[in-house]
Amino acid sequence: MRSATSTARKSPLAVLMKGLAALLGVALLGALGPAAAHAAPARAEAAATGLHISDGRLVEGNGNDFIMRGVNHAHTWYPGETQSLADIKSFGANTVRVVLSDGHRWTKNGPDEVAGIIADCKTNRLICVLEVHDTTGYGEDAAAGTLDHAADYWIGLKSVLAGQEDYVVINIGNEPWGNTDPSGWTAPTTAAVKKLRAAGFAHTIMVDAPNWGQDWQGVMRANAQAVYDADTTGNLIFSIHMYSVYNTAQAVTDYLNAFVDAGLPLLIGEFGGPADQWGDPDEDTMMATTEELGLGYLAWSWSGNTDPILDLAIDFDPSRLSSWGERIFHGADGIAQTSKEATVFGGGGNPGDTQAPTAPGTPAASAVTATSANLAWTASTDNVAVSGYDVVRVSGTTETTVASSTTNSVTVTGLTANTAYTFAVYARDAAGNRSARSATVGVTTDKNTPTPGVGCSVGYKVVGQWPGGFQGEITLRNTGTAVVNGWNLAFAFANGQTISNMWGGTPTQSGSSVSVAPAGYTATIAVNGSVTVGFTGTTTGTTNTAPKAFTLSGTACTTV
Repeated sequence: MRSATSTARKSPLAVLMKGLAALLGVALLGALGPAAAHAAPARAEAAATGLHISDGRLVEGNGNDFIMRGVNHAHTWYPGETQSLADIKSFGANTVRVVLSDGHRWTKNGPDEVAGIIADCKTNRLICVLEVHDTTGYGEDAAAGTLDHAADYWIGLKSVLAGQEDYVVINIGNEPWGNTDPSGWTAPTTAAVKKLRAAGFAHTIMVDAPNWGQDWQGVMRANAQAVYDADTTGNLIFSIHMYSVYNTAQAVTDYLNAFVDAGLPLLIGEFGGPADQWGDPDEDTMMATTEELGLGYLAWSWSGNTDPILDLAIDFDPSRLSSWGERIFHGADGIAQTSKEATVFGGGGNPGDTQAPTAPGTPAASAVTATSANLAWTASTDNVAVSGYDVVRVSGTTETTVASSTTNSVTVTGLTANTAYTFAVYARDAAGNRSARSATVGVTTDKNTPTPGVGCSVGYKVVGQWPGGFQGEITLRNTGTAVVNGWNLAFAFANGQTISNMWGGTPTQSGSSVSVAPAGYTATIAVNGSVTVGFTGTTTGTTNTAPKAFTLSGTACTTV
């Protein structure tokens, strides 16, 4: 059992949140401003030594596109979590962005330690983005370090980084400017890039935006061309961090398309999806648009946040993905569905691999509840390797992808009670070859009637509260005589509360009535065992009364 952790999302990030609270009144389109109006720039393209930029795209040494699909991992605060990279890879990621410290603010990660991280990335067939976190919020957070100090740190690691250009991207400094006078970002960013090139670095260099990474005032967007031109190798990529400032589809698409239209390389180096008291990021548009445009994304973060709302895995446990983790790894445009391994590891983009996997076996349904069902099937085979599976709902001649998985089973959630569904499965390999469709299976969800042998108790509490919102926690205990395998929890709010995000379950809300289906890791409750579901919600007034009654799959529960 791992103990609870205390590192903040950005360790710490309170200053960012204070700044973001003031941003919500800003009209984003006006704040971003127009992109530079000129044709795609000519490239002083780097020699094809490892990862490099070509025509505004990140490519490998062999010229194949490489689109990052991965997550962030807070190594510098959790150096003992040495299994994390293997766990991240097991869900299909092709990249990990690793948090390091140059010693200005946290304990310095030295050459031997960094060499070990690179080796771990290579062992797990992951491209390694290494970043210095000490620069976060410079100019606004007095504890932050400079980009110049970060550049000196990288130069001190040159012996470790040399020869790793195929595997390592250097992210000079995380979110290296706050909201105070963000125009000050341009000069030190350019100087740091030039300093690394003068020291002989040929790696792809990544630079983060000001405004705590979100560039809501458009400084990076307006000055990206000048910064890019200052790197004579042309081997530079820009990183935007998308949180609550990017709460509309238009804000997301406008920003991403501005760089693509200008021929400038870009990825989303961090992003969140769960709503919080500062807003509700539009992660669906972020993921769909990066897939459409062929841009990379790296979700924040694997585990270890003080507020677990952005933990992809709870307590670093890969068997306990949060709803955010399920969304990133198994949802539409998620990692399992879109990630291709770097060809330097023998992965996706291999033009010689044209053979599709065999069709998966007919899926079998189990643990069917009113809102969810587990599906499992016989695994496919492939001449190289199967990289994942896509589960589709079949309705006549129409197919809709409802889940993705890197293993031969998945829990489909968000279903409607007393409804017939038809599901089938496709397999795919790293080269993008897709199998024939499996045979179909019919599933009819439960009617929300009581389940024999089920007994339950529910504990409900408000963990934290702020004007207009709150964080809640529901602990569901099995007091019956049989193991609960799949469930539906129903209750009603009394004061117009609305759930905006949930981890540990998938909510469906109609008016005051709420129905919760389990996540994969909370679907089974042992006799006398319990599971916990957390959520954030909004309130319409000052009263936030707890629900008075709960039912588990139609059985009334006692409240504790």
